[in-house]
Amino acid sequence: MGRQPFRKKRHTPEFKVEAVRVMRERLASGLTLQRAGEELEVAADLLRQWAKQVDGAPPGTPAAEIFPGPGQRRRFESAPKLPTPEAPLAPEEEVRQLRRENERLRQERDFLKKAAAFFAKESR
Repeated sequence: MGRQPFRKKRHTPEFKVEAVRVMRERLASGLTLQRAGEELEVAADLLRQWAKQVDGAPPGTPAAEIFPGPGQRRRFESAPKLPTPEAPLAPEEEVRQLRRENERLRQERDFLKKAAAFFAKESR
């Protein structure tokens, strides 16, 4: 009575596309990716990988073309995503963000000064 050998699950292309849609709904409702994966009985990393493949496909592409199967090539090239510009911040929020960054940089500078002084003393 030994263990059963691990069998890799095979999911249909339609299941993968539907899983990505359900995952996005769950994430929009506040669930974590891990929890959405547990509900679908699919690893979170695999869901993330499927979502990237779906995002890289042109709109209206059939599921069978997005996920052609082992040993098959996709018929389309996934276009590189262009960076989206960040939404402009309100002036008060921008000032707050810059002050936080300024404080962090000040702390880093002070730490490096102290470390340099410490190592300079030790090397004498």
